[in-house]
Amino acid sequence: MAAPLLCAGIDVGSASVKVAVVRDLGDAGAELLAGLGERIRRRDTAEVVERTFEDALAAAGLRRDQLGYVATTGEGENVPFRTGHFYGMTAHARGAVFLEPDARACLDVGALHGRAILMDERAKVLGYRMTNQCASGSGQFLENISRYLGVTMAEIGPRSLEADAPETCSSICAVLAETDVINMVSRGISTANILKGIHLSMAGRLLKLLVSARAEGVVLVSGGLAADVGLMAALRECAASSRAELDVRAHRDSMLAGAIGAALWGAFRARKLAGLGVGLDVAAGARP
Repeated sequence: MAAPLLCAGIDVGSASVKVAVVRDLGDAGAELLAGLGERIRRRDTAEVVERTFEDALAAAGLRRDQLGYVATTGEGENVPFRTGHFYGMTAHARGAVFLEPDARACLDVGALHGRAILMDERAKVLGYRMTNQCASGSGQFLENISRYLGVTMAEIGPRSLEADAPETCSSICAVLAETDVINMVSRGISTANILKGIHLSMAGRLLKLLVSARAEGVVLVSGGLAADVGLMAALRECAASSRAELDVRAHRDSMLAGAIGAALWGAFRARKLAGLGVGLDVAAGARP
């Protein structure tokens, strides 16, 4: 049995930083020791990374010098203390399989875009599709709408579930979609029905990504919007109405999927390099 290896993953997004600390046991699996997410909110990204990383280590009861690998993903290539960097799709696929072993697709809904990732049981990426249009299917769009409607992001999901006659937002462009919402408010459409309509619109676009990528079976939604019960309900509703053979799921740690995946790939690389007799200090000198 392989000796335990402590690793951390840092997923730097456009809106937030996520950090995961894992104990890797090789073929015996891995354990998530701590995971934290922090919104950037106009702050210096480097400072948010540093603070979130230290808080995650404290939550895991560890020191930096106990880590065997610090992996980054997303926009984290410039983190000065990283050991190596992994592509976002690779990291999200690995994190998705860790959180939901039956998943063969990951739907990553970020602040600015969405992407569908196909993978096998070993988290090898087999294909993907990514939004190439305006941000009307993203987390930032939903946050802008919530601000206009005067509801918090935490309230969006539950309020959406209260809808009885959702008003679908048809615009592809985020700016035009926001204009649609303004018109709905002026027409007296309830907040619940507006939110459910937006969720259905977003879900329809995201489902098209999955269908285009030829996803089948279990799909894990990653990113912070996996906690939006309204969006999850809309995704399942759209999948059922389109007769797509998809089982859309979320996990309580879906937000951390990219960071978890980066940490696990970091552990895998560290073990491979150790087996080849190559030190991490040497390996870190080349682009990972």
